[in-house]
Amino acid sequence: MNSKTKYSILTAIVIIATLVIKDYISNQEQIKVVSGGVTVKANTNEYFLPTSTTGQTIHHQSYSLSYSEPYEQAEWVAYELKKSHLSNTNFKRPYFEIDEAVKTKAAHWRNYKKSGYDKGHLCPAGDRKYSQTAHDETFLTSNISPQKHDFNAGVWNRLEQKTRYWASKYDGVFVVSGGVLKGTMKTIGTEKVAVPNQFYKVIIDNNFGDTKMLAFLMDHEDSNKPLYKFVVSVDEVEALTGIDFFHELDDEVENRLEASSNYKNWSFN
Repeated sequence: MNSKTKYSILTAIVIIATLVIKDYISNQEQIKVVSGGVTVKANTNEYFLPTSTTGQTIHHQSYSLSYSEPYEQAEWVAYELKKSHLSNTNFKRPYFEIDEAVKTKAAHWRNYKKSGYDKGHLCPAGDRKYSQTAHDETFLTSNISPQKHDFNAGVWNRLEQKTRYWASKYDGVFVVSGGVLKGTMKTIGTEKVAVPNQFYKVIIDNNFGDTKMLAFLMDHEDSNKPLYKFVVSVDEVEALTGIDFFHELDDEVENRLEASSNYKNWSFN
């Protein structure tokens, strides 16, 4: 074997070893990020978190989610919206980023490009204006679902604004939002991100001892109807999604409140 051949072999070994080491480091970094997502954060209100039907719950600093790999989005995103969180600060919108904490890999934002659908926030950036970090964290692809623009900017936006109103009026609420990931759904992008036919939002107020909850179920289309027309029982949303909401509550309280679609204790003014 001449020196030229030996040099070529040595060079190849060095290149392969370098690639193996880089891949190992990258995998270790990924494991660390995923592990960090599994860890419950100091700000996480675990008591009100729903069950996960997917076995993949991720906790970020300002919200938690349960990711559904078959549908390439969260089945729910949950967070506490305190009165102190409300702010009129306008932060610059960042670019959307892939959520590296999702073990099965979150969908890429490119799936939405030229799809005709908005990247609809499940935890709105408007609910996380108390800091730049919290605001920017809502721009992870695990926190979005394909939404028609008129729905996203219309009735869904009205419900988000009303939720902030309730957070202010009742000194904070806990919010769970998602698309109903059932039945036949259109998909977008190379990763086949599902387009839900319906969206829901479930809200609980437990601040003054008199616990009350409210659930909304909306077809994926804009509407001028008043928001109370979309009120349903939490039981109905549970039946559609298979998710168990507020399961840590006393059974009698949970069963009574989740069976009701009474919205009279909530101000719609």
